[in-house]
Amino acid sequence: MLSKKIVLVCLNLVLINIFCFAQVKLPKQIDRWCIQPDGSIEWNINSRLPHSDHIEMSGQKVSLWMEYGVDSNAKPWFVRTMVFPTFRLLPVRTIASMMYNINDDDLPRILINDKLLKAGVYNATISNDQPEKAIWIRHKGIMDVYSEIGKDGLLKLKRTFFPSVDRPMAIEKLVFTNAGKQPLKIEMEYMFREVKPAPEVCSGGQHSFIVSTVNDGLKTVAPGDSVMFAVTYQAVNQKADIIKADVAAEERARKKRVDEIQSLLVLETPDTTLNTMFAFAKIRGTESIYNTKGGFMHSPGGLRYYAAIWANDQAEYINPFFAFLGDDIANRSAMNAYRMFARYMNPDYNPIPSSIIAEGDATWNGAGDRGDMAMIAYGAGRYALALGNVDSAKVLWPLIEWCLEYCKRKLNDEGVVWSNKDELEGRFPSGNANLNTSSLYYDALRSAALLGKQLGVLVSQSKKYKKEATQLRANIEKYFGATVEGFKTYRYYKGNDKLRAWITTPLVMDIFERKEGTVAALFSPRLWTEDGLASLAGDKTFWDRSTLYALRGVFAADETEKAFRFLKYYSERRLLGEHVPYAVEAYPEGNQRQLSAESGLYCRIFTEGMFGMRPTGFNSFNITPHLPEEWNHMALRNIHAFQNQFDLEITRTGKDKLVMTVIKGYQKKLYIIKEGATKEIKL
Repeated sequence: MLSKKIVLVCLNLVLINIFCFAQVKLPKQIDRWCIQPDGSIEWNINSRLPHSDHIEMSGQKVSLWMEYGVDSNAKPWFVRTMVFPTFRLLPVRTIASMMYNINDDDLPRILINDKLLKAGVYNATISNDQPEKAIWIRHKGIMDVYSEIGKDGLLKLKRTFFPSVDRPMAIEKLVFTNAGKQPLKIEMEYMFREVKPAPEVCSGGQHSFIVSTVNDGLKTVAPGDSVMFAVTYQAVNQKADIIKADVAAEERARKKRVDEIQSLLVLETPDTTLNTMFAFAKIRGTESIYNTKGGFMHSPGGLRYYAAIWANDQAEYINPFFAFLGDDIANRSAMNAYRMFARYMNPDYNPIPSSIIAEGDATWNGAGDRGDMAMIAYGAGRYALALGNVDSAKVLWPLIEWCLEYCKRKLNDEGVVWSNKDELEGRFPSGNANLNTSSLYYDALRSAALLGKQLGVLVSQSKKYKKEATQLRANIEKYFGATVEGFKTYRYYKGNDKLRAWITTPLVMDIFERKEGTVAALFSPRLWTEDGLASLAGDKTFWDRSTLYALRGVFAADETEKAFRFLKYYSERRLLGEHVPYAVEAYPEGNQRQLSAESGLYCRIFTEGMFGMRPTGFNSFNITPHLPEEWNHMALRNIHAFQNQFDLEITRTGKDKLVMTVIKGYQKKLYIIKEGATKEIKL
């Protein structure tokens, strides 16, 4: 009897092990959108209705959140939400940006041959219900919607939505084209609508929100001709500030800004979906920078987070990406963010606030110690090295030193960093010392040792950082290393017995002692869902940031084919699926807001994961390329990093060998390495 029990127990353990280490099956996706030759994505509207979605587009003074949909009869509808980050309300809070919604019913009336077009359909009592039918919708930094109006469809309407590049204004352009044989009378009625919050709730003078028409009035449109109307949505503090919009110039400026971003750091692979998703991620990651009284501030967006910075979103996630991108405004925002955090250094080593809000005038620190100093030191170190600018590095060095000392003072008796929260701010348990914070501190120490050498600090200080990193790595293994749910991986905190998404962090920091069990856990049915990693095994909540870290980390761990498979799935879902075209924050919280910094993390899957670039000096980096088996070539073009502008090509040659080509102008330098090997490149 006893032997039968032992056999059953052993059988159960075998079955559990098989279940745990089985790689999850990815569901087949049915794309709603398709990639166009110009790099845009298009939804050709023909079936699977109704459907709705939302997208955010940002300029330096406004963010335009478009909620849009097409009903079962293919009639489009829109809700426009304008956020004005520098028009602040009282009391001072993170979310106190002036914000207004405009529904279709709020727009000026449009009449066609004296028949009313309102909210997407002719008034039935006037026009015998001649419908508007949406034909396609496109995205590429600008949202275009093309419709046909009337039963014969001979009146065409193209709506274009976009934010101004540098003014507190969003624009909706409407172009009607007469494809019939008879002239049409088309009228958009004049509108000038002004609303004002009470003076007592406005910061810096009373604000106004103004909806106004451009080129309004009655127009006769001949067969084959078009007419343009527009509606502007703007914020002002006094009548003298009202913008008389040049719609064509504003649209050209927006397209130029998008093209500028697209021209930098270009991903070139055999996979069009990955190339396009990368290009879109650059737009979202870079557009969300606001010109505030405190300087340029990159902010997440999402109808809540504007004219403010965070230790994770900006210091940790997006700024190290900006060091490779080469966009001037982005780099100015990065340096500004670190300078803002540096203002709160103090001799008593009280923590720097998690967030600086209200254009730099106030702070938020409501979640306790989230490991923010580890986040800042990690991001600033990587940014300074990759940027390669000695003057910028000198500005950042005191902040890095201070944050490292803060973390050192927070080491507990077992040699890992104490923090009573993590970046999820108590949404899930994190104990009093979590894996994420200590892993970030470890990598920050490594970068500081390299950066100190570049800056000529005392050799003993750089050696001290290297020694502390080595000891911390051992402490991480001893404190967090564990078998959790059958996987030889990490417990996220002491007492944790369920798998957590952030077990991926050590992989990103080149800690590979438990890579086999960790990769298996990440891609097991316990953690992987149809939308990426669950934050906690068995829970429906997901945050894209951990999935993006995981994909980067699994490439770094030289599990290229596994990472590649899941990267392709994730990218297709986010770019061409039901909610497009960017990485998102979370679900159910925020309903998958397209927060900006997550798109920076997507790009870092390639720069630091697939291409394996790790800064080692102001003009040098280690590279460990991970070229998928089905590819023979990949490249990053127009990289701006390490004091240089260059291209990087990776080509397979023969068995297990790669040729790396660095191209600077007319100069080329070739390196041959084995697959999986690391090579230091000096520019």
